Amino acid sequence: MSNQQTNSYLSRRSFLSLAGAASASLALGTIPTFAAKKLPIGIELYAVRDELQKDLMGTVRKVAQMGYEVVEFYSPYTQWTTDYAKEVRKLLDELKIKCLSTHNSANVFTPENLPKAIELNQIIGSKTLVMASAGRVEGGLDGWKGVAAKLTAAQEKLKPLGMRAGFHNHKTEFMPIDGKRPMDILAANTPKDVTLQFDVGTAVEAGADCIAWINSNPGRIRSLHLKDWTGADNKPDKGYRVLFGEGDAPWKEIFKAAEAKGGAEYYLMEQEGSRFGSLETAEKCLATYKKMRA
Repeated sequence: MSNQQTNSYLSRRSFLSLAGAASASLALGTIPTFAAKKLPIGIELYAVRDELQKDLMGTVRKVAQMGYEVVEFYSPYTQWTTDYAKEVRKLLDELKIKCLSTHNSANVFTPENLPKAIELNQIIGSKTLVMASAGRVEGGLDGWKGVAAKLTAAQEKLKPLGMRAGFHNHKTEFMPIDGKRPMDILAANTPKDVTLQFDVGTAVEAGADCIAWINSNPGRIRSLHLKDWTGADNKPDKGYRVLFGEGDAPWKEIFKAAEAKGGAEYYLMEQEGSRFGSLETAEKCLATYKKMRA
């Protein structure tokens, strides 16, 4: 048998073996599972805001020791000096963790305020400036188109720097106005470079189909806030006070869609508050995440 015939024979044998294994798997009623990606797990530091206000450096050190690989600073960071930002970066490097994005108020996305935010983000290594909230939006859907225009303008300035603008949803953006959801307006009227950071819990409360939302915006769901929510009475707590994994969010399906279609690059645990202290909550949520993703 020639080398070419041998290779052909072996290829057929390999194919038949794989086909046979797949048939056997289906016959036993098992379906091949989705291969989860190993994405960094981080924490939105608003989840430990009380401790952060008392001791920023110490709190960042504590969450890193828990096993969090990424931190996301929120709006007070814009008051830092560049020297303080350099001290924060030194700590992140020492702990071998990263800041990949920051949360910002809507007024940061203006020509007068954006430059300082860019400078601070560059120092700490962040590549994405997320609008944490649009604030009060007036004018119905036209008002939301105005928010989209502000994000688009910021993205035009950030793109040449290798950075992105982003938007973080709340329940409001998934509640229809004149038959249309503000999130759909924002997605349709911003460049695909703009990240649609998906806060899961608020979408669940709004009754949104999380999987459909992710699938309808391929490549744009680059980060997710792993916040849970429930309206049920038989859970350990209510609303946003349930821990990650205790609420109504279909996490396994969300992870699958986010990684297969959404373009997820990292996850961020977030908690509004719980029946435990915030640091204990962060630790418990991380343990549940690791168990779920094992």
